[in-house]
Amino acid sequence: MHSENTSADPADSTTDGTTGWITTPITADLLRGAIDLERTEHGVLPHRLPAWVRAQYPDGQLAMAESQPSGVRLAFRTRATTVELDTLPTKRVYTGAPPRPDGVYELLVDGVLAGRGSVRDGNTLTIDMTTGSAELRTGPVGTVRFTDLPEGDGTGDGDRTGGKEVEIWLPHNETTELVALRTNAPVEPATDRGRRVWLHHGSSISHGSDAAGPTAIWPALAASLGGVELINLGLGGSALLDPFTARTLRDIPADLISVKIGINVVNADAMRMRAFTPAVHGFLDTIREGHPDTPLLVVSPILCPIHEDTPGPSAPDLANMSEGQLRFVAMGDPAEKAAGKLTLRVIRDELARIVAQRAKEDPNLHHLDGLRLYGEADFAELPLPDQLHPDAATHRRIGERFAEQVFTAEGAFAAGRA
Repeated sequence: MHSENTSADPADSTTDGTTGWITTPITADLLRGAIDLERTEHGVLPHRLPAWVRAQYPDGQLAMAESQPSGVRLAFRTRATTVELDTLPTKRVYTGAPPRPDGVYELLVDGVLAGRGSVRDGNTLTIDMTTGSAELRTGPVGTVRFTDLPEGDGTGDGDRTGGKEVEIWLPHNETTELVALRTNAPVEPATDRGRRVWLHHGSSISHGSDAAGPTAIWPALAASLGGVELINLGLGGSALLDPFTARTLRDIPADLISVKIGINVVNADAMRMRAFTPAVHGFLDTIREGHPDTPLLVVSPILCPIHEDTPGPSAPDLANMSEGQLRFVAMGDPAEKAAGKLTLRVIRDELARIVAQRAKEDPNLHHLDGLRLYGEADFAELPLPDQLHPDAATHRRIGERFAEQVFTAEGAFAAGRA
């Protein structure tokens, strides 16, 4: 992990003699799932791409996605029964679309959900999807508070263990500056549980669009079921086989790696078949430079009917937006496949072929057909509300199926493979 060279030394904590609150500096060793930690005017901002990437390609969509802390959580050990976290979120408003709910913070005690909350204050970013323009309005810092937590770990031996493991999962869909952490007992970094580290990259579906909360995005659910530590590089709208993303994956220590490829390439109409195949090979080649023997899983797209046989780009349905609904439509022409334009069926076939070819010399390279996670029968039962993104129930189904197929004895991430 690349971050500031700071640590949460209990000696750095400050205590308010009137209230008894202890304020602990928010430093890199209190965070999991972040790649970089930027110091800001208000505190610190977790990033999921390193600073050199942000400087190399200062794209607005990518900047918004990578600064939303999907999978990022504060992790510490404490006997505190009350925890407060001051943050400055940046909330998104889409012109003509229904208001989005506030981002959710979830607190876990020894892996069990013990509290949920939101911060209503913060900045507001208003985005016009028809023009691509965006306007930022600044707002105040807010506080999320968790109370009535157990002193120990809930097993009756809290005095012996010295407290409990606490995780605060940050909103997966709100850029979140961390301002202050306050508790009514001392805090120290969480203990290393010795779990394998799973590094995952994908699109907005992996990022967590429309999930119920940060621990309910499908990669977080799968990681919990698989007993691994998640680093989630699901980047909404930005899973485009970018070389800088491949280099980032190459350089992050990990025991398991997966890349979910396809939907953004189609709905951005980013490339044709002639460019796609070499780009996939190059992406995998770069990852293998840093992880030559790590189990590496290539996952093809889940079902998305509007793009199964129709190329991109996709665009918001203006008729539905005028009625207060956000839905997407495919703008391409199925006849354009003959000229090399990509659809999801084409991409699934090509990814299966590429992995089969490379696996002859790379026994730790694996493939998972995305239709095994969400296919036609699933769409009939749990349709995609906006035609692109799964809802909360579908996130759970995808996470459970991924764990069943990947982390079990015969799966690509079976224990002993890394």
